[in-house]
Amino acid sequence: MAEAKNGDTVRVHYTGKLEDGTIFDSSRDRAPLEFTIGGGEVIEGFEKGIVGMSVGSTKTLSIPPEDAYGPRREDLVLFVNKSEFPEHINPTVGQQLQVRQPNGAIIDLVVTEMNDDTVTLDANHPLAGQTLIFDVELMEIVQ
Repeated sequence: MAEAKNGDTVRVHYTGKLEDGTIFDSSRDRAPLEFTIGGGEVIEGFEKGIVGMSVGSTKTLSIPPEDAYGPRREDLVLFVNKSEFPEHINPTVGQQLQVRQPNGAIIDLVVTEMNDDTVTLDANHPLAGQTLIFDVELMEIVQ
């Protein structure tokens, strides 16, 4: 039976969990995830985990932060005076914002804390610093 290898386009079902068992995403209620192994479309540890699987097989992957969304970086936490926000933006905890860099790149930020004068913005990916557990099933090797 064929095994998934670098360059193959595959379809997989997955359930992603944190180490405490909290589910953060699953494809089980929608179409399988399709991606090309080695194409950089999914996190590195996920790609590596699919290599060698055959259609119909299942596996649990434990992916450390280095092979997922990287370590949590405190230098990506910003403290901004409320007065620096445009008048039409009224920040609230949990709100997602985007900021355009001078080079045109867009950075996603989440408001994590607020007080009377300051807003704390976090540019870390929400799963940064986390070991991710994926239960995966290889549904199809497309090519």
